[in-house]
Amino acid sequence: MPHAIIEYSANIEAEMNLDELVERVHGAALETGVFPLGGLRVRAARREHYKVADGHPDNAFVHVIMLIGHGRDEMTRTKAAEHVFAAVTNHLDPVFEARPLGISFEMREIDPATNLKKNNLHEYVKRRQAAE
Repeated sequence: MPHAIIEYSANIEAEMNLDELVERVHGAALETGVFPLGGLRVRAARREHYKVADGHPDNAFVHVIMLIGHGRDEMTRTKAAEHVFAAVTNHLDPVFEARPLGISFEMREIDPATNLKKNNLHEYVKRRQAAE
């Protein structure tokens, strides 16, 4: 963990440099020092069907959901959330200045009783890092 899902309205895809935003969210999550590299996932979901505010076609949104494992204290979660959100908003500032845009972020802890995993990525990442 964490898994970050970037949802965005289709009308801003050309303006937002999605690949760079994915990289920035990934990098910011790592910079917090809270999350292990082998558990980090960042993905984006373009939303074709949406209505933002008054429904004007220029209105747009970006919403980041960060799902994290249970057990970190509130201060740690808050600092991590603020750091990742700052990376998102900094990246989107040019879009924000050019059009109506709502940017939001939420961090959710996943219930450990229903969080099932099978993951060998940590082992592969360690081996790759050792080989470098």
